[in-house]
Amino acid sequence: MNKYVLDACALVALLQGEAGADRVTLIFDAAYKKAASIVMHKVNLLEVYYDVCRSHGKKNAHIMLASLRKSPVSINSEISDDIFIEAGRLKATYRISLADSIALAQTVIWGGELLTSDHHEFDEIEKKENISFHWIR
Repeated sequence: MNKYVLDACALVALLQGEAGADRVTLIFDAAYKKAASIVMHKVNLLEVYYDVCRSHGKKNAHIMLASLRKSPVSINSEISDDIFIEAGRLKATYRISLADSIALAQTVIWGGELLTSDHHEFDEIEKKENISFHWIR
């Protein structure tokens, strides 16, 4: 079974019908069929909630949350010691956002692929780290 960590930009692409949404949809479909698993850290979900709330209002942000909770995405609200240490190392090494460091650490610890479109933040890291990326565009 393929394992994916959902980055905020991939979920935003899906919600807004941006380029790459079709690739995210395929992975969601696989997860519904139990052929893949998807996890998203609550810190990364906060980025999406904030974006929807700011752009479309609090009501739509709550609708998005309710919809995601009915999806095959597991929301991880814990920051285990392993994620804490790995996120800190990655943030210190690459000077990335806290949310990006948590998504990457979740990917490392869980052993999946980071589902993302954020080349600006992650291209350098992909070259230097043993982290799997699933680029949606």
